[in-house]
Amino acid sequence: MRQPRGTEAGLPRFPGMPSSVIRAYRYDEVRRRLDVDFVSGEVYSYFEVPAEVISGLARARSKGRYFQGNIRDRFDYRRNRKRAPA
Repeated sequence: MRQPRGTEAGLPRFPGMPSSVIRAYRYDEVRRRLDVDFVSGEVYSYFEVPAEVISGLARARSKGRYFQGNIRDRFDYRRNRKRAPA
């Protein structure tokens, strides 16, 4: 069965947000993993991120500022393969 457009392995994708830093992000509630695609082309996965943090990110007026204050340097992460910048 094909995955709906905008999802990767069934994970919701949150693209097209007004951010000069974050291009898109995906969250896996079961694994509590946040995948972030940055405008620079860097892609990172953050682990053991609680759903409340993702809710805050979704509601934040400034995604980049919320990310800096609530996610970056607060969770274990892995740098993934770099993609071409948007």
